[in-house]
Amino acid sequence: MKYPCRWLLPLMLTPSLALADVPRVAVDIAPVQSLAAQVMGDLGSPEMVMPPGASPHGYSMRPSEASTLDNADVVFWVGPPLTPWLADAIDTLADDANSVVLLDAPGTTRLDYREGATFEAHDHDHGHEHDHDNAHDDGHDHKHAHNSGHDHEHGHGDEHAHHGGHDHGHSHTGLNPHAWLDPQNARAWLGVMAKTLAEADPEHAETYRQNAQAAQQHLDALMADTRQRLKGDHDTRFIVFHDAYQYFEERFDVHAAGAISIGDASSPGPARIRELQEKVRSLNVQCIFSEPQFNPRMIESIFGDLPVNTSIVLDPLGAGMTPGPGLYDALITHIATSIDECAKSTNAQKVD
Repeated sequence: MKYPCRWLLPLMLTPSLALADVPRVAVDIAPVQSLAAQVMGDLGSPEMVMPPGASPHGYSMRPSEASTLDNADVVFWVGPPLTPWLADAIDTLADDANSVVLLDAPGTTRLDYREGATFEAHDHDHGHEHDHDNAHDDGHDHKHAHNSGHDHEHGHGDEHAHHGGHDHGHSHTGLNPHAWLDPQNARAWLGVMAKTLAEADPEHAETYRQNAQAAQQHLDALMADTRQRLKGDHDTRFIVFHDAYQYFEERFDVHAAGAISIGDASSPGPARIRELQEKVRSLNVQCIFSEPQFNPRMIESIFGDLPVNTSIVLDPLGAGMTPGPGLYDALITHIATSIDECAKSTNAQKVD
């Protein structure tokens, strides 16, 4: 499914210049590629080491993707908690590249995975603190957040939690790596990308900085627009496929009631299914969101007999979107639009 691009960023400040000395940039996922593309502008195009929409948690690179990593001067990636396999690949193929783990970037809010099939209601009095999104240093105001200014305790040391018996051994414990879904994190990452590229390519340093500043201003507008879109949706009751959206939820004060999957590819057991079904009944849950990477029939088999909307797809990676600078904007807008659609859903009826 294609989503319209609402890219309103002012015209990039880079002229058409020779690309010979511009760093070759490799990235892990489409949202990171979008942010890096905004910083690079006309100077170059970051390349992904995996196709859009592929599950990042357990992926085997093709030769062409390995070549992209081998040729890279700079690698921007979320970090080992999202792609544990990429750490070894960078050490082997891109050992001379500047590897930037974005989860470690200054100003990054980091949250732990929530435990259990259902998420207990918690004190939301901090939620409206997010009205300060335009402040550059508010990234650590969230409860449960980790300060990324210290050594990253959840970095390579977290890999043991993600190498399971199969290549999707994503364990829903420890650090939640889906940090790009908080636009305030994306804002911080734009600055880190500009600084890194400016150091690698001093000739175009000012261009990278100005592009990043323009992109950050656009993110400020995007956050304000998203908050406005969701202003009446804070009590929306929904269940997600897996616990990927907590960063978005915390930033915009909308909160999932639970998650179907323990990991990104594992099926829930009978006890988890019963707990989720009871949560749907007791809270009059309005929607169960599926994801494009996983089989929607699982949702139908679990919730098909309950009065809940299971038709809305929530996509944390932008799988159906056109890669490039406009993807990040479209991704955040897509999630907000999907939650707003759920809020207006008429399928959920009061369950006695």
